[in-house]
Amino acid sequence: MDEASPPSLIDLCLSLVSSRLELFCVKLADGSLCLREPLIFPQELADQLLCKMATDGLLNDSTVGIFRSCQQLRLRRACIRTARISAEAFQRALCPHRLLELDASRVNADLTITDILRGLSANKGLRETLQRLVLNGLTMSSLEEPSRRCFSSLHGLRALSISNVDFYDSGLADVCSLPRLESLDISNTSVTNLTPLLGLKAKLRYLTMHQLKRLEMTTAQLLAVLSQLEGLQHLDISDDKQFTSDVARQLLETPGILPALVSLDVSGRKQVTDAAVRAFVEERPGMTFMGLLATDAGFSEFLSGEGSLKVTGEANETQICEALRRYSEREGFVREALFHLFSLTHVMEKARPDILKLVALGMKNHPTTLNVQLAASACVFNLTKQDLAFGMPVRLLGSVTQLLLEAMKTFPNHQQLQKNCLLSLCSDRILQEVPFNRFDAAKLVMQWLCNHEDQNMQRMAVAIISILAAKLSTEQTAQLGAELFIVKQLLHIVRQKTSQGTVDATLKFTLSALWNLTDESPTTCRHFIENQGLELFIKVLESFPSESSIQQKVLGLLNNIAEVGELHAELMVQGFLDHIRSLLHSPEVEVSYFAAGILAHLTSRGETVWTLDLPLRATLLEQLHSAILKWPTPECEMVAYRSFNPFFPLLECFQTPGVQLWAAWAMQHVCSKNAARYCSMLLDEGGLQQLEAVRSHPETHSDVRRLAESILDSLHRHRARTGYTGATQAHTHRDRDVP
Repeated sequence: MDEASPPSLIDLCLSLVSSRLELFCVKLADGSLCLREPLIFPQELADQLLCKMATDGLLNDSTVGIFRSCQQLRLRRACIRTARISAEAFQRALCPHRLLELDASRVNADLTITDILRGLSANKGLRETLQRLVLNGLTMSSLEEPSRRCFSSLHGLRALSISNVDFYDSGLADVCSLPRLESLDISNTSVTNLTPLLGLKAKLRYLTMHQLKRLEMTTAQLLAVLSQLEGLQHLDISDDKQFTSDVARQLLETPGILPALVSLDVSGRKQVTDAAVRAFVEERPGMTFMGLLATDAGFSEFLSGEGSLKVTGEANETQICEALRRYSEREGFVREALFHLFSLTHVMEKARPDILKLVALGMKNHPTTLNVQLAASACVFNLTKQDLAFGMPVRLLGSVTQLLLEAMKTFPNHQQLQKNCLLSLCSDRILQEVPFNRFDAAKLVMQWLCNHEDQNMQRMAVAIISILAAKLSTEQTAQLGAELFIVKQLLHIVRQKTSQGTVDATLKFTLSALWNLTDESPTTCRHFIENQGLELFIKVLESFPSESSIQQKVLGLLNNIAEVGELHAELMVQGFLDHIRSLLHSPEVEVSYFAAGILAHLTSRGETVWTLDLPLRATLLEQLHSAILKWPTPECEMVAYRSFNPFFPLLECFQTPGVQLWAAWAMQHVCSKNAARYCSMLLDEGGLQQLEAVRSHPETHSDVRRLAESILDSLHRHRARTGYTGATQAHTHRDRDVP
């Protein structure tokens, strides 16, 4: 699939059906699902649906039941890789189909090769129709039941892959009796003797035996068998364990051996030279591939891999990418290729989505292999740093970012891996535009921040958190901020920077993170107060009296605290209000605005809950009203909101026009700067009715009425221009502050 293009309609439909299968099904007595309607899927779509369900981890004993009906969902090429289904469910759902292909690689251990073969053999028609069978990484049989020779009953089989299985010589003898077998992969099995292959010498075209760790044949015996497979076109004798055997050298130097060969892989083998490889290839003009990764060969121009002869190796980018493409499921070779790729990515100046896609494939196939994840995450950073990320497709970056998060979860204590992932995450393109699980990411980065003191990484971590928190839903922000350790750690960083008298990016990002986490989250606001956050933030204001950017962030957070009525008593402190009143008169409108917001919220609940002197309240309201009227129109949007709900109660304060005026000014400001977003939001949340009520109320102050009419004009123009009248549900997502 091309990640640069939008998903196809088929992909979108398959994703919907597979993820919400219960909506289209009824549950039978045995717990399995059955399609509710008598639909008949095109055969290709049935294959794709099964594969999609398996790939997304949705195929199990219940969901696989929909495939029991061969009339509705007719399978031909079945892929159930990594599925978790029982032998009974496999037999009932898949074995009745006249399959051409079955890929059951790495299914759960409860479904053994013996189970699969017994089920397939029970269908007489399937014995003849099945042409390709992939059983990589499976268990041969259960401990209670010994393996039986069942391969030979699959008379139609042309291709069999049984790598990474405890597969022995007796099994090989059984396989080699298959009358039509042309392709065989026995990589990393327990075969000790290859003599049974001679039973296939007239038919075998493809033979893959990567890393046969228990082979007991001498080089001469092995070559004696191979030399008789005269029809062989593709041979793989690679070994990433790099044993000392000289089989590759002797094969290359044996005149006339395997004359039909067009593809030979000797990656990881010793004593392989460019000269020997070139002579071998030149004797066979039809050669299209040579595998030379982790050998001493592949460095000559002849073997560059640029022409019709494809080469895996480490001499250049072309060879390395070919290795990642061909060896994506071979852990050792992926690690080797990534190691060499890393040195090349240092100097890349153009975006290379093709290479990033190969790196992602290696990460996906080896999620628990530290060395693969370590090398891959380093390559990801080099391939996406700075402006390179903007040349990458969004979907590809989304997939890669999820893989980085999985690596962080899998290896929480590996500092270098965590550092690599954080470096990649700290990208404007990724954090702002790319779809991935931001909530998980924020939790992972926060956990890292609590366990490490590295100053450079600390700056990056709080930058990531501040941006991610601004992108979360209200519910997610509240859930994240409700974790007491998160608030404590961020306050600890603020305390450190304040005591040092340091204004730097780390302090600004940390203040932004706290601002975003307290937004519409009473629990987080309470944590802030209980951990002496108010006292600390007063100290911040005192320590940096001329830093308007710091003042804005501090006051922005304190606005969030002031929105929580039950915390008003904590803010009714004379010294605190003196600071706020002073900042109300700041020449910086961004600072004055947030100071005004705090005063508006604190005075909005009336005289009965005001615990300080009433003349002070009256003075603050007068100064609030006066200050707002003096504000110039900002050139750009100075604040972003995800909801207008906190403003509506303020609009109802007809006895305190200064409070109403602040709320109306805030709404008018964002609606005038970003009408497409905020006029729609205001219509969604019932703002039209609220503002009309303010305009028509007899006690509305003229200054407030003027702003209300201005906003209503904006709303009417927006409706006339777009036809938008408002949704049935309010928006709940907002960006508050992104430094």
